[in-house]
Parts: sequence; structure tokens; C-alpha cells
Amino acid sequence: MIKLEGIDTYYGTSHVIQNLSLEVDTGEAVSILGRNGVGKTTTMRSIIGLTPPKKGRVLINGTDVRGWPPHKIVHLGLAYVPAERHIFPDLSVEENLILAQGQGGGDGDWSLDKVYEYFPVLGQRRRSGGTKLSGGEQQMLAIGRALMGNPTIMLLDEPSQGLSPILVAKVASIVSDLCSQHGITLLLVEQNFRIALAMAGRHYLMGTKSKLQGEVRSQEIIEDQELIKRTLAV
Repeated sequence: MIKLEGIDTYYGTSHVIQNLSLEVDTGEAVSILGRNGVGKTTTMRSIIGLTPPKKGRVLINGTDVRGWPPHKIVHLGLAYVPAERHIFPDLSVEENLILAQGQGGGDGDWSLDKVYEYFPVLGQRRRSGGTKLSGGEQQMLAIGRALMGNPTIMLLDEPSQGLSPILVAKVASIVSDLCSQHGITLLLVEQNFRIALAMAGRHYLMGTKSKLQGEVRSQEIIEDQELIKRTLAV
């Protein structure tokens, strides 16, 4: 469903992503694990078109979207949940959700009621402004807003950032459930390998300059945690 073939992405003259190739199959949940600054977020931005690669191919269901504007890529059924969440502070929870309704290209039936079913706290706070939400509530709103576009693919960037362990576990459980129940393909980037294990079954280990140091299954990490510690070591 997602396939990167030898992409190179720059910020100005800084060559951040160098010859990166990876793929995610339909209905699969995959993570990219690595420490801060190795290019995980830039990989997401390369896929969604916010920082287009200068070389290589970005294939979504076989279509090369490199160079496409983000809104056109979204219409192929992609949803991007950035680490910053980008909640509109002057809009209510419900207004934030309605704004994203039907923006994606999927054929799902996500509605306000369905989002509130997964995230009851959003229903309780539907009239609250974005600035009045806790970090965990903002994360739930960002994910709920992404779902309102009826995506077939979700790109989830550092969902554990700024959240307590209890909230992180709750968000991980909800996302894993909705992906399995609704067939959403998930690509996750994380620094917390325990969260990645809870949400994904296969993991790319990313080192400096986005160089992949390996590809492992969750069971391999469970059996050899030194492997992941070496990847995440500063």
C-alpha cells in the first residue's frame, strides 16, 4: 500500500533522507524506530508531500505521488497525524472534527458519533476549544480528525510525545483496535519501542541520515532488547 523506492529528501541544502526504501502492505501495522533527528518525521512528510523528495518514487497503491500536493495525496485515502497535532485552537472539538469530514479518499463511514464512540472524552468535551484540552485529549482529537476523512492509510508521528504512560497505553490500544477492526493500514514513527511493539508487528530500525539498520518482527525485539537499545542509543 505504501512503497518508497530510493527517495532523497532535503531541507534546503541539508540531505536528510538518503536513498530510503521501505514498504507497508495492505492492512499491515509497521513502525519506524529510531532516536531523535534520524529522519523519521521527514519520512512521513515525504510520503504525504509536505517535504517532497527530490529523487526516487513514493508509491501509494502503485501510483507514484512524488511531487503531488498534499491535498491530492490525501484524496488517495491517506491521513497524517503529526506529532504537533495541529489542533485549531479557536475551534471547538466538534468543529475541528467536522472540518476534516470526507477529505480523504476512503469509502468508510466515519462520523461524529463513531469518533465519539472510540473517544468518549471527545463527545463529553465537544463544545470545548482546542486550547482547553489536555495533551491526551488533543492527541485523541488529532486521531479522530484524521478518521473523519475515511482514510485507508494512517501516518502516525510520535503518538507518545508529551503524554503520560497511562494515556500513551490508552491511545495505543485504541489505535490498534480501530486499525484491526476497520482495516486501516498504519505506518507509525516512534522513539518509544514499547509503544511501537503495542501497535505494530514489523519494525524498521533507522539510523543516522535515515539509513535503515535492519527490519525486525516484534518477537525478535522481545527476545533481544539489546538490539533495539543499540538502535535508540544516542
